[in-house]
Amino acid sequence: MSPISNQDPRAKLFVALDLPSLAEAERLVARLGDTVTHYKIGYRLGYSDGIAFGRELAASGKSIFFDLKLHDIDNTVREGVESIVKTGAHYLTVHAYPQTMKAAAAGRAGSHLKILAVTILTSWNDVDCAEAGYAGSLQSLVQSKAKQAVALGMDGIVCSAQETGLLRAAGIPDRVELVTPGIRPAGVDSGDQKRIVTPRAAIAGGADRLVVGRPITAVADPVAAAQAILDEIVMARG
Repeated sequence: MSPISNQDPRAKLFVALDLPSLAEAERLVARLGDTVTHYKIGYRLGYSDGIAFGRELAASGKSIFFDLKLHDIDNTVREGVESIVKTGAHYLTVHAYPQTMKAAAAGRAGSHLKILAVTILTSWNDVDCAEAGYAGSLQSLVQSKAKQAVALGMDGIVCSAQETGLLRAAGIPDRVELVTPGIRPAGVDSGDQKRIVTPRAAIAGGADRLVVGRPITAVADPVAAAQAILDEIVMARG
């Protein structure tokens, strides 16, 4: 499969393979076929057979996003990133702490791997931030963490689509991708997410990539669900 253009709506959609087994992930990917070209692999699949599966998907021409949210001592992060580079993956998440981001940048040096900094999880709100010991509002934390990530050379920011306009207004440059989980089509249950946005609103609001899991993976017709989201992306872009 040749790389698709960034103007292709499929380049905007990462389907989250948050499934309990490799067999289920393989069946879903086969069923989605060419409708989906970008996949995210997180803890659930990653800690079983997901890393090897991501390597296979990358070799077949899919764009792979390992959502591992690395955060550890410098050497551990750097060496972990070096290992991910060898899989051929295109994106990797780390938590937006200065030492972690510096180590991740060192680990991906010379590769095409893009490092995404996770600011505040989309399952958090102001109360959760306060309970974790953070001072200030959630939005101010997202803004300060994003600015620091840009200064340290991160390629993108993982944030709620509710915050994309805020970040661009705060000076986050267009070259830095804004990747937004917590995407729910209209009428779909929010699940464990607290800062959710529809696909159309997310793209119209400035999101560069959408991460969608259960609205595609947990429905009877995942192909139709994915296509409906792609159609919303097209409509949002006019």
